[in-house]
Amino acid sequence: MDVGVDNIFSSYPEVAKSKLMRLRELIYIIAQEQNLGGVEESLKWGEPSYNVISGSPIRLGFKGSSCYLFFHCQTKLVSTFRELHSQSLAFEGNRAIILNSKKSLPEYPIKECIKLALTYHNVKRLPLLGV
Repeated sequence: MDVGVDNIFSSYPEVAKSKLMRLRELIYIIAQEQNLGGVEESLKWGEPSYNVISGSPIRLGFKGSSCYLFFHCQTKLVSTFRELHSQSLAFEGNRAIILNSKKSLPEYPIKECIKLALTYHNVKRLPLLGV
């Protein structure tokens, strides 16, 4: 893990840290399952960011009592996520999925959203990103 990213994770409360570490783990698992190559881990705007060649970056954050998955606001990602998963996920505008750090992670929809972000450049022209 990048030293700067490790320092950021260490600064979070334990309940948020465990959820964000699970999101990080899912990013790496999905990248491997989809044969997307190496995941670039870095800090963007002071938050952990993850990207692969075929994808759109995913940034992880924590504010208040919520964990966030941030996506590039000029993509169709969050609008597609909203259409597919509005019953199980909460959103902030066209840029983020919001997760209560104290509630269990809704893994199925989150994994699908991560997969769409990591494969975005391959599916961005498809209706509903090919789902």
